[in-house]
Amino acid sequence: MDELPTGWWLGTVVPKRHARRSVTRNLIKRQMREVMQAVAPQLPQGLWVLRLKSVFDPKQFPSPASVPLRQAAREELALLLARALAPRPAGASAPARPR
Repeated sequence: MDELPTGWWLGTVVPKRHARRSVTRNLIKRQMREVMQAVAPQLPQGLWVLRLKSVFDPKQFPSPASVPLRQAAREELALLLARALAPRPAGASAPARPR
């Protein structure tokens, strides 16, 4: 098997059901990359996948380039990365996903 890549590799997932417009999904992906670049030194090196969890309603954010949408996306990303950075007790597994 080849050696694993070094550094930080990022994958982004923005489901269409969470952000219907492609311009909104693209803006959120750009925000994901910017935030990841800022916090990468605090994270262990490896393969990272950021997946959007919040829904961004076009009625609430009529313009895909609006400042409130950018702020909402950054808040969501900060929450996701804070969870990733939070220390887990020894022997604790990742939180179970609700079904």
